[in-house]
Amino acid sequence: MHKQIKNVTLSAMFVAVGLVLPMITGNIPRIGNMLLPMHIPVFLCGLICGWQYGLAVGAMLPLMRSFLFGMPPLYPVAIAMTFELATYGFVAGFLYNRSKWQCVIALYRSMLLAMLAGRIVWGAAEVVLLGLSGSAFTWQAFMAGAVLNAIPGIIIQLTLIPALMVALNKTGLVKFKRVRTEAAVANG
Repeated sequence: MHKQIKNVTLSAMFVAVGLVLPMITGNIPRIGNMLLPMHIPVFLCGLICGWQYGLAVGAMLPLMRSFLFGMPPLYPVAIAMTFELATYGFVAGFLYNRSKWQCVIALYRSMLLAMLAGRIVWGAAEVVLLGLSGSAFTWQAFMAGAVLNAIPGIIIQLTLIPALMVALNKTGLVKFKRVRTEAAVANG
């Protein structure tokens, strides 16, 4: 019960950070698309709290920002991002929690696979959403949105998130685990 309360509280904090962090970009879509500020708290939530919480925070964050601040625009951007960020939180948390060793290598492996899965899901969501409105989502648009424009954000994520996790490990707030325990498997 104590762990659930802790995870719900941390998840609420990650939602708050995800609502505020994009304000650093001044809600300028072009800069936000490059720096990907909402992705960071979703990854951290999945890694720290587990896949269930990462999925939930990822699913609600783009919609909440859209309804509260009008950014990102609801259709198709926030809806597609909902699927993308939910995938990031789920995959990163699921893979990391099930790693034999929870260390920096497992962290990078989980994040990279989550980034790949999330971008594929985002592309599929864009194809469906734009198809419903009679528009096309081209391969060039996918490559630009998923890779080229996102390079600065990807670099920030692959630098900042592991650094934060290492710092949290050193303080004892989040411990790297050297062996997979049955308790970790049971808690998801």
